[in-house]
Amino acid sequence: MANTYTTPAGRPAADDFDGASASAVSWAAIFAGAVGAAAVTLVLITLSTGLGFASISPFANSGVSASTFTIVTAVWLIVVHAIAAGIGGYLAGRLRTKWVGVHTDEVYFRDTAHGFMSWALGTLLGALLLTSVVSSILGAGAQAGATLASGAAQSATASLTAGAANASGSPADPTSYFVDMMFRSDRPSPDANDAAVRTEVGRIVANAIRNGDLPAADRTYVAQVIAARTGVPQADAEKRIDDTIAKAKQAAATTADKAKQAAEATRKAATYAALWMAAAMLIGAFCASIAATWGGRSRDF
Repeated sequence: MANTYTTPAGRPAADDFDGASASAVSWAAIFAGAVGAAAVTLVLITLSTGLGFASISPFANSGVSASTFTIVTAVWLIVVHAIAAGIGGYLAGRLRTKWVGVHTDEVYFRDTAHGFMSWALGTLLGALLLTSVVSSILGAGAQAGATLASGAAQSATASLTAGAANASGSPADPTSYFVDMMFRSDRPSPDANDAAVRTEVGRIVANAIRNGDLPAADRTYVAQVIAARTGVPQADAEKRIDDTIAKAKQAAATTADKAKQAAEATRKAATYAALWMAAAMLIGAFCASIAATWGGRSRDF
């Protein structure tokens, strides 16, 4: 048979002595616990930020590794939630109104509920204060995973074409390539201005990388220019062109692969961060509920 709390006179009271006329929720105690949990969280997060910066070094082979830092951060996140939520739950249980004439099981349930509510309210308060920070952390991973993965090849190609078009410092104007075509000569002069020739050839190479192919007319013209300025045979000049374009395409593919790998790493990091955050909050809810029963027990006895 379940135990019941008794009135000051020592006589068992009816179960509905207090519950029929008043709410079983002590909002003041819940709010006090939530504020306490939020304050403790702020202190611990500030402390962890300082310790985190102290453990990271910009120099090679100094400070903790990235994997170690990630694991320590995840564990510390759980510890922060457990401590802060536990303190908030204990305050909610210890400060709530004493229930008279209520079964022990019901008191235990109410204390547990008070601890859970203090955790929930504290979590909502923290979310309202840290919305921009959380959105920045989690949103960055999702956006990077979608944007970088889809545009990695285009970005890499654009970077290489821009470098080719700007080989001599001239702007990468798409129309310049077609203007150059109108002024091409069948017998390029070896005495032409070196910067101008390199700029024109750079635009041709940039157009080839951007479109994925070097037109036959462009290939022949560039070979003539190279042969006229270097003295190598036409066949050797064409071989140089083929080798250069192949290397440029390989570099573009390598850059695109690296961008995709970076995007995938960012996506995984954001996923793990979200999972660790969810686990830490669930552990915090459990700690708050248990601590509230301890606080309630200390309050009543």
